[in-house]
Amino acid sequence: MNPIQDYWLDNYCPANGEVYGQIPNSTKEDVENAYIAAKSAFPIWSQTSLEDRSRILIKISELLENNLQRFAEAESNDNGKPISLAKQVDIPRAASNFRFFGNAITQFASESHESVGQDAINFTLRQPIGVVGCISPWNLPLYLFTWKIAPAIAAGNCVVAKPSEITPMTAYLLGEICTEAGLPRGVLNIVHGLGSTAGQAIVEHPDIKAISFTGGTATGAHIAKVAAPLFKKLSLELGGKNPNIIFADCDYDDMLKTTVRSSFSNQGQICLCGSRIFVDASIYEKFKKDFIAKVKTLKVGHPSEASTNIGAMVSKPHLEKVLDFIETAKTENGTILCGGNKVVVKNYEHGYYLEPTVIEVASNDCRVNQEEIFGPVVSIMPFESEDEVLKMANNVKYGLSATLWTNNLKRSMRMSSQLQAGIIWVNTWMMRDLRTPFGGIKASGVGREGGFEALRFFTEAKNVCIKY
Repeated sequence: MNPIQDYWLDNYCPANGEVYGQIPNSTKEDVENAYIAAKSAFPIWSQTSLEDRSRILIKISELLENNLQRFAEAESNDNGKPISLAKQVDIPRAASNFRFFGNAITQFASESHESVGQDAINFTLRQPIGVVGCISPWNLPLYLFTWKIAPAIAAGNCVVAKPSEITPMTAYLLGEICTEAGLPRGVLNIVHGLGSTAGQAIVEHPDIKAISFTGGTATGAHIAKVAAPLFKKLSLELGGKNPNIIFADCDYDDMLKTTVRSSFSNQGQICLCGSRIFVDASIYEKFKKDFIAKVKTLKVGHPSEASTNIGAMVSKPHLEKVLDFIETAKTENGTILCGGNKVVVKNYEHGYYLEPTVIEVASNDCRVNQEEIFGPVVSIMPFESEDEVLKMANNVKYGLSATLWTNNLKRSMRMSSQLQAGIIWVNTWMMRDLRTPFGGIKASGVGREGGFEALRFFTEAKNVCIKY
């Protein structure tokens, strides 16, 4: 890496397609230096009282809220999402992550078991692992970055963390906030760079004892392959191809409004979006007409405009990938009911904009229904029976989430138990309680995040048996 430019990566603004900054193209040596800093900080941080750790995390939360506009603009500039969305969802949720785990760590109790008749007692200690690695994606940059970091440092670990090289800005700004809040040097070490180099160095480092990763399923499989021989703890939150199942007895207006949101929020770049919409045949034609009418009212525009519903896609290569899926759908007898084209936004002609797209498919076996597209693209098709739609919903390699619209309580309970997914929403979408476990099954991942599940992941259990 002799040429000076090899040490830096261009950072593009999706809204106009222009380079607006550069980030370090960190090396294996940079990761090693980050590890050394983390290792040096661990003895003191791991012995810091729960109250002091809690106080610092809550202070970080407060500083994020105080800098809401600044962080929202940075997130939008990096990711292409509307500023309004970043202000309403991304930055408040990042602040909530720190506040939640700042409080949760003070309630994370040890267990004890009295062995009656044996004159013994067992108690289980929960101790921090040491230095852990956190690698987060580009779709919800600060939201998911903090979802990993907050429980890790709350539990007493020190962290080497890599944000996506596509959306690095809010992670950089977070470092400033953490310093202002009094987080000791070395507790959080943010390393910018490529997944193939900096990310790989974190995963293969022999003394980084746990990896928490959110991203694509193929990358997750690679991480598991590298980490398994090193016996690292792994939490892998991966892809999804989530069914949205709509029965005729649903609250129709609420369903319709929510389905538009669950299809196209954040330009469809959320792993939880309902990308396969299955509709009861008795209301299919009505739904198709009403849904398309609502989708056509969504405004694609610059993220800074208050009236924008759909901002820019995160990058040019990702835009091209999504367009390729749309072309593939046409070869598989899919019908483009609306959208499917790039959008040219006035004064931002080089930005990465795409119409929200609805594709009618004849079979669940097509690529559009089997592969994760991760863009503003959904498929729709009718179903005749509960058994039929259940089979189609489960007939994918993924199992992250599912949404079910019905007012039949027995059906809700029956299908919730049979749907192969880690998260089921009934008559709602993206309603989150941070105490609940989050994660998927099959190719959607390994392990759970959220609540005490995250604190358990970032600690090791040690049982002590005392005979008295």
